[in-house]
Amino acid sequence: MKRYSLLLLLLIGAATLTNAQQKVPTATEMATKSVDTLAKRLKLNPTQRSVVYTYTLDLCKEQLALVKKQQAGNYNEDDVTKFYKLQNQTTERIKTVLKDEQKTDYDKFLEEQLAGGNKKKKKKGRKGKAEEEEVVTGISGLILPPNP
Repeated sequence: MKRYSLLLLLLIGAATLTNAQQKVPTATEMATKSVDTLAKRLKLNPTQRSVVYTYTLDLCKEQLALVKKQQAGNYNEDDVTKFYKLQNQTTERIKTVLKDEQKTDYDKFLEEQLAGGNKKKKKKGRKGKAEEEEVVTGISGLILPPNP
């Protein structure tokens, strides 16, 4: 009886752990997080925020659909091309809602996202002064330094 109880608990634990690892965010969650970041960065007014949310939600829905197709193995290069076109259209639509000053900030934001996010972190040196960490992009960032 103890064996069965232990086996049952082990199976429930494994099922719970597996289910927790497979949590994929919904399109709404993804869009909300993205718009919150943009709202802080670009200082969007409520109308802009609402319109940007609508555009971003549509893009996130398409992104999740593409991911599901990839996991099922039913996608092709046309699907990926279609997604990139939609992504570019969404970027252009968002820019139509923004003011000129916000557009330049949005372009900077997009460049940072393409470079892998804002990776510049400050660390303290020996003398307590803040130094910027060197950010390496491109193929040179993948090359390992030689061993001493």
